[in-house]
Amino acid sequence: MKIELMKRIKVKEALASHETGTDILVKGWVRTKRGNKNISFIALNDGSTINNIQIVTDTQTFDENLIKDITTGACIAVSGKLVESQGQGQKVEIIASDIELYGKCDAETYPLQKKGHSMEFLRENAHLRFRTNTFGAVFRIRHSMAYAIHKYFNDKGFYYLHTPIITASDCEGAGEMFRVTAFDLKNVPVIPETGKVDFKSDFYGKETHLTVSGQLEGELGALALGEIYTFGPTFRAENSNTPRHLSEFWMIEPEMAFYNITDNMDLAEDFVKYLIRYAIENCSEDLEFLNSMIDKGLIERLNFVLNNSFIRATYTEAVEILIAAGRKWEYPVAWGRDLQAEHERYLVEEHFKQPVILTNYPKDIKAFYMKQNDDRKTVKAMDVLFPGIGEIIGGSQREENIDRLLARIKEMKLPEKDLWWYIDTRRFGSAPHSGFGLGFERLMLFVTGMSNIRDVIPFPRTPKNAEF
Repeated sequence: MKIELMKRIKVKEALASHETGTDILVKGWVRTKRGNKNISFIALNDGSTINNIQIVTDTQTFDENLIKDITTGACIAVSGKLVESQGQGQKVEIIASDIELYGKCDAETYPLQKKGHSMEFLRENAHLRFRTNTFGAVFRIRHSMAYAIHKYFNDKGFYYLHTPIITASDCEGAGEMFRVTAFDLKNVPVIPETGKVDFKSDFYGKETHLTVSGQLEGELGALALGEIYTFGPTFRAENSNTPRHLSEFWMIEPEMAFYNITDNMDLAEDFVKYLIRYAIENCSEDLEFLNSMIDKGLIERLNFVLNNSFIRATYTEAVEILIAAGRKWEYPVAWGRDLQAEHERYLVEEHFKQPVILTNYPKDIKAFYMKQNDDRKTVKAMDVLFPGIGEIIGGSQREENIDRLLARIKEMKLPEKDLWWYIDTRRFGSAPHSGFGLGFERLMLFVTGMSNIRDVIPFPRTPKNAEF
């Protein structure tokens, strides 16, 4: 049957089909071609699965130039009969009766040759790396995790809130933000008396930036709708070139009215276990490939988190454990210092041998909005620590007491006038509430076993790199 008269089915569906002897149509990109002058074996993939479907071609029945143009990377449509495979590695294959070449691919210049490529090389060719087995698996899993996040919160009755990408507030107070302006940078207006930029003349009438977090706006939603979550891009102008940092990344941030810190920890544990279970149940072939080719401990580590309760300990207990370990840490350990990945991984992988949630951090190393404990030295913060990665979730019970919140804002020298709307929520019907943030790419690192955060986002944005 001619190609134009048939309905295409995906390679994933064809490989799972038991209806051998039927005519089908598949379309995709050539991964490999081998054979001789009489017969060719074409491995075809359309992105729907990690597995290729084999196309068996009697070269004598096709135009010689067509067969010559079917090279690695070429895009073709194939109609033919689905039959039981005569070889090993697949249950079915297609005996081609008609082939249409959609797009040639010059074998001499195509970057993805039949050999292993370094991750750095593939980052430089990020527009094509989706076609490799590794990145096909990673981005199929990324889709599944995004879907699972929405499903989890929807099934729990949370509302999806779209918080602004352009904002005048700095949620974290760190100041590492990208400025947004409509000014002609060759002619920026200034205030004559001070020489400072006149932001009142800018598009929004004030200084604005790309958001570092949707949390503060998310709290407004939670204090009216009860339980909300955000899931969107966030931006940090941090000049960091580590395998754990991006300047553009995605965050999931639930905020819940009437949740205390214990409720918050319970939700965080349930949430990440749900996501890991969803990946194991729905992405098994891609996970098995990554476990085999990228990280041989991946599936074991996923099950480790899934099958263990999360140990709950205080920051103070963690510091005591780290000091007692007697190790020479790259970053010194002392009460009042923030914990680093090496400390967090030691607690999870060597001391507790379980995922860990740490609470009650010193207030001086945490954000202004976290609820203070009665000792006035610590806050009701929580960090969820995973093997291989360290902190994957950070959250807290929020400070609902307006006097304590105002005192903390002044103590940290934050602009109270810019936070008037946030402070109002404590003035008009304040309520206990909590929330946390999960970096989507940090989750993806854990679920895929990839070692560099630039390899779990389609187009990484890092210092001096904004290609594609």
